[in-house]
Amino acid sequence: MASIGSKVVVAAAQAARNFGKALDSMGASMEVAKYTERLVPSTRIVSANNVAPSISESATFIAPSANLVGDVALGANSSVWYGATVRGDGNKVTIGSKSNIGDRAVVHIAKIQGDYPTSIGDNVTVKPGAIIHAATLKDFSVVGEGAQVLDGSIVGSNCIIQAGAVVSPKTTVPDGEVWGGAPAKMVRKVTKEDIESIVSLSEETAELAALHAEECSKTYEQVMQDEEDLADSLARGEDYWKKDQTQEDDVLGQGAPGRIFDNSLTNPEEGLKAKE
Repeated sequence: MASIGSKVVVAAAQAARNFGKALDSMGASMEVAKYTERLVPSTRIVSANNVAPSISESATFIAPSANLVGDVALGANSSVWYGATVRGDGNKVTIGSKSNIGDRAVVHIAKIQGDYPTSIGDNVTVKPGAIIHAATLKDFSVVGEGAQVLDGSIVGSNCIIQAGAVVSPKTTVPDGEVWGGAPAKMVRKVTKEDIESIVSLSEETAELAALHAEECSKTYEQVMQDEEDLADSLARGEDYWKKDQTQEDDVLGQGAPGRIFDNSLTNPEEGLKAKE
């Protein structure tokens, strides 16, 4: 009996699947616009080991193609740019305020070969393609394009790691130094201009991130409206009165352009509103 019952269940399941496929095929043939079902949804924010990233409500920008995984804390006014990956899937990653992780950069931790979290302070810039692996970057530091800061290393405050440099594991970069080369060594001390550029870089990136956040948050309808407004503005002459102007010039006693016809003579509804 058990064998017959299981066969009935299997047959019913197969019939249900076939019926579902038939319905799906029929629905697809009736569609006006082709619909493609995406098997992998957005993975911008991902839990790992039952721990989800902690993101400040004041974080400026996380790009649609960026990934934050596991035990990651992102501070206020900080940003993670296009294609960057921040993985806390075995240890903790902490990113302070007004810091930025550049395009395609990788920030990771170590758990098997040693036990190192990653800590990134305030006003830190990690430039595109850089790798920060189980290391500490203190406040006001810059890691150049394609540079690597490896396991157990500590980069002090007001430091610059030049593009392509490789800071070897368990290396300490003292405060206020510029390092370069592979393996990286001290090149010189930072100057007053260097420190000013570090500060301005973090501030300018935070401002730029706000613009990208605004654009990336737009709906499809808003994007279409922007395109229509742009096409309209390009087709108009220089003397065209733009709809977003607030100047209240009076033309022939009839009011501002665009409002000439909003009076009780040509638009009786306006008169009724005035009486109310």
